Amino acid sequence: MKQPSLFLPHGGGPCFFMDPDGGPADLMWQPMQDYLAHAIADLPERPRAILLISGHWEEDVVTVHTGNGQPLLYDYYGFPEHTYRLRWDAPGAPDVAARARALIEGAGFPAGEEHERGWDHGVFIPMKVAVPEADIPLAQLSLRKDLDPADHIAIGRALAPLRDEGVLIVGSGMSFHNLRQRGPQVTPTADEWDRALTDAVTDPDPKRRAERVAAWDRLPHAHYAHPREEHLLPLMVALGAGGDDSAALDFRGEVIGWVVSGYRFG
Repeated sequence: MKQPSLFLPHGGGPCFFMDPDGGPADLMWQPMQDYLAHAIADLPERPRAILLISGHWEEDVVTVHTGNGQPLLYDYYGFPEHTYRLRWDAPGAPDVAARARALIEGAGFPAGEEHERGWDHGVFIPMKVAVPEADIPLAQLSLRKDLDPADHIAIGRALAPLRDEGVLIVGSGMSFHNLRQRGPQVTPTADEWDRALTDAVTDPDPKRRAERVAAWDRLPHAHYAHPREEHLLPLMVALGAGGDDSAALDFRGEVIGWVVSGYRFG
């Protein structure tokens, strides 16, 4: 069965695992955690592998990770000691990585390969919720440092055949990501941005959808929502991989004053 592509919010740091007994210390994260727990488990067919694009890995050229992501990269700071001992030991998917690289290069984009880097928290934090048994192989794909939205959509489009091969394509980021702005005074602005973004992402015309999302910085409050857009670019790849399939809002919630959304394509 053809897999969808998803854009998932990955939260903030190890937010879903702040309580050593298992659970977020702040219950505002619970709706997002519940969504992630069902995002993959409730798919019509279990994916044979996951190709994940995280907002926490950038390279000069798009790079595929061919290893198993161990040891994990705890790229967050100032959190409780136990959060630096979290584990998510899924196997790597070097065959998916190689196929992804071939598809990207076949579309005219240079691509690199990497083996040693640990999976960052944009991988293991949401996946530890979504796939707690760590029993689906995973390959990670980097962003390109220039963060060009149209090119990332095109790269996603090149990856679309993987969906017919049982691979779930996941963009892991945040639809709102401004760490300097938080609290209830942010919510009205974040809500206006989110409604505009969702309207663009769910445009029923796939060509117009891609054009509108590529022009994300023309949406209201764009640079307030993303002073730097690395957490939005995984959405571009997921959208491109969605091709001409339907696009839908899959999650909407509020955390630390931010209105945050997740999307599904196909």
